[in-house]
Amino acid sequence: MALEVKDVMGRVAIAVLEDASFSEIIGAMRRFAVGAVTVIDAGRRPVGVVSEDDLLLKESDPVGHSVSMFESHRRHEEHHKAAGVTAAQLMTSPAITVTPETPLREAARLMRDRRVKQLPVIDPVSGRIAGTLHQRDVLRVFTRPAADLLADIQARIPDLAAYAIEIDQGVVTIRGRCRRRSQAIALEQAIRGIEGVVDVVSALDHDEQDVLAVPPLL
Repeated sequence: MALEVKDVMGRVAIAVLEDASFSEIIGAMRRFAVGAVTVIDAGRRPVGVVSEDDLLLKESDPVGHSVSMFESHRRHEEHHKAAGVTAAQLMTSPAITVTPETPLREAARLMRDRRVKQLPVIDPVSGRIAGTLHQRDVLRVFTRPAADLLADIQARIPDLAAYAIEIDQGVVTIRGRCRRRSQAIALEQAIRGIEGVVDVVSALDHDEQDVLAVPPLL
């Protein structure tokens, strides 16, 4: 079974209200040892996120810095945040969110593509914040017990008895013999697709070579 956000997410919703002060935001970050907090409205729905980068603008771009009419939209927003004193003024919006049922791989790709370290988790019905997914939560998948990994491998490879499987610190070694080279490749790919597998070492033999090797273009 593919892991979902609810399998690893933090159940504590680390959030502040829109009118939270600069010092209150810093206090929440220090209390929960996080680099960002979700900003929620009165209905507990995420409206944005304040990160350490947003707060650092106060120091790197102090109020009173001259503003040029020719500056980019991004620089204009940075000047605006540098002058901010509440969460609503400092936040980056809209908030990028996931639900408890979001596939973990999808959430990981979202973090990577949007370059964020945490995601607010919302209830899909009410839209209210239900928890927080951190990068460290996603990385916990690589500490899954070998027995759990083996169970997932068995679910994907019905005839697993025909092969020898070894699992050492997330690295899966598979030995045995396949009829075709394409079957060996498919087995390796199926194992690589399991959450928590760090690497796959294939020691599979095959009887038929049905995969053509295309030489690189010169």
